[in-house]
Amino acid sequence: MDPVPQSHAQPASAFRRAPVQQRSAERLARILDTCAELLDETGYEQLSTRAVAARAGVPIGSVYRFFDNKRAMVAALAHRNLDRYAERIAAHLAATADPDPHAAIDGVLDEFIAMKRTVPGFALVDFGVPAAEETGEGAAEDPNTLVAERICDLLAAHLGRPADETLRRKVRVGVETADTLVRLAFRAVPEGDPAVIDETRQLLHAYLAPSLS
Repeated sequence: MDPVPQSHAQPASAFRRAPVQQRSAERLARILDTCAELLDETGYEQLSTRAVAARAGVPIGSVYRFFDNKRAMVAALAHRNLDRYAERIAAHLAATADPDPHAAIDGVLDEFIAMKRTVPGFALVDFGVPAAEETGEGAAEDPNTLVAERICDLLAAHLGRPADETLRRKVRVGVETADTLVRLAFRAVPEGDPAVIDETRQLLHAYLAPSLS
């Protein structure tokens, strides 16, 4: 069997055992795809590893081969979402010849909105386990910190400027603000309230663009 391509491998910390062979990677992808589907149907509290195994058509032991529990499984899904979001931003920026800060900000926001609308499970689990602080399941990574770091590095490289401490702080504030406002937009309207999304865009342009120039 072929080894798993490194560009598609999840962080080892997300798993009990990281996939080595292509067949294992495909089974893991099926488990995570099924987890995302069931999150949309049942929510996080009702999600179970047994239900995921049954829907995915794999033995329950295959799920536990990768994950200690459902929280670890959902955390791996969140890591995958972040990797795919970063890939989408990178592709969007690469397709933009003019390094314009406003266009770069639009790309970051538009890809997030598109994932909210189209990616299974993303409405509930974007980049972190929901309500981890209240479940008693242990300390969680701060997903917005991870998101801000990835976005900052991508924007700095695209715009040809250093990812210094000021830019990292600005992007972190922008991520926190956008996260709150986008949640508001999708709480009000299933496809996202366009007026709230537009307000979010204007706010990010006004706050971030001067720091990206």
